[in-house]
Amino acid sequence: MDKTKETLIFDLSSNADVDNWRSIDDRIMGGMSESRVRFIEGVGMRFSGVVSLANNGGFASIRSASKPYDLSVFSEIKLRVCGDGNTYKLSLRTDRFFDGISYQMAFLTTNQWQDITLPFSKFIPTHHGTTLSSAAPLNPAKVQSFGLFIADQQAGSFQLDVAWIKAAFE
Repeated sequence: MDKTKETLIFDLSSNADVDNWRSIDDRIMGGMSESRVRFIEGVGMRFSGVVSLANNGGFASIRSASKPYDLSVFSEIKLRVCGDGNTYKLSLRTDRFFDGISYQMAFLTTNQWQDITLPFSKFIPTHHGTTLSSAAPLNPAKVQSFGLFIADQQAGSFQLDVAWIKAAFE
């Protein structure tokens, strides 16, 4: 019998892991969206705020601190989340540049806790929301940071709770 193998990357039931995440919103480009990340006892990490389309804005995001994550023996990322019905994206970066390529995959949330599985093979290379057709595929051995985004014209209040993030293979 095959068993799923996994390793915990972020245990967000602890304030220590949540303290390593920071908001990066469209304000860096003149937009008006605003997000925050905080620890909620009994829940985990809460990513919340308001997405505004004013001033050519339209995204809010958070990102973990940079450090090397060699995930080459894994085939996917798993997240335990409770959302608000919006679509979010998990972002993986393979360099330490603030503004480099971001490998993203979208997932739809519900108002209940759910386990989301995101295969590495389905992550799309992007830069500022534009798909990069000539970029190399995601190299899991070189992941440097994780991020969560809300964008794509989803204006208004949002809230995403995250209990943990794991790397896994079957």
